[in-house]
Amino acid sequence: MSTELRDTTVVWRPNGGGLNGNGTTHGRGAAIHVQRMAIQTSKRTEIHDLTEHVQAVVREASVTAGLVTLSTMHTTTAVFVNEPQSALLEDVQQLLEHLVPRGADWKHNDPRYSDCDRSNADAHLRAIMLGHSVTLQVADGALTMGQWQRILMAEFDGPRKRNLVLQVLAAA
Repeated sequence: MSTELRDTTVVWRPNGGGLNGNGTTHGRGAAIHVQRMAIQTSKRTEIHDLTEHVQAVVREASVTAGLVTLSTMHTTTAVFVNEPQSALLEDVQQLLEHLVPRGADWKHNDPRYSDCDRSNADAHLRAIMLGHSVTLQVADGALTMGQWQRILMAEFDGPRKRNLVLQVLAAA
């Protein structure tokens, strides 16, 4: 997996707060920082830990308190919070294969019902089950998470380049 963090695309500050040369805000107060992430996956199904990338954006934005939302821009990927222990991640993939088998008779894969030629109905259904975004709190400049919690992205229809949007809402 390769990850590309793009420059801040939007920083909003009420009451006319300005931006400095690198796209971050001057001073303190409420602001919304939006950053896009591009992730290149290498397998059809894989799970990646994005926690350090998200935490780095929070640090760079100098947010001490607020909210962070990470959303995928694709219908065959998911973003969720859980423990990244390898056996557990294998169990997650096994559970999803059991509940949503790849080779099942899905209408989305059938040309009589769908114009999709990727045969990826299972990827869409698995992503629905895990969700397309997470929102977490920021306190004292760090993500508020339990000891084993991590922000995970699941790829179900790779390998592909995947785009995610990270939004940090800084409290006033």
